[in-house]
Amino acid sequence: MSQTVPAPESLDVEQVVDATNAVLGRLASYVAKEALRGRRVVVINAEKAVISGTKARVVARAKTKLKTRTLANQAKTPTHPRRPDNYVRRVIRGMLPWKKSRGKEAFHRVRVYIGSPENY
Repeated sequence: MSQTVPAPESLDVEQVVDATNAVLGRLASYVAKEALRGRRVVVINAEKAVISGTKARVVARAKTKLKTRTLANQAKTPTHPRRPDNYVRRVIRGMLPWKKSRGKEAFHRVRVYIGSPENY
């Protein structure tokens, strides 16, 4: 399988992606692809990303996830992100080959912010 690698001068520039009114899954797949290509990606306004589906369904799924725990040892329950920036990072991580070094390196090139920092 061949993979195109961008020119080194294009890797130095950070690509800023605004998540305002963007569908979360589509945004995450785009960011994951860019990170795998070697670009540094910055996502701003993570709290304004849109999760597709009806509001009742999205809220019900989130509540079900947060209530999941083991009865044997509650300290070993799965941890789920509650802050929007961590939630977006987790979705992006799910679209990367996380168990391989290539995926971990790509994930470290992604930064997600709540709101718009002064630098961007």
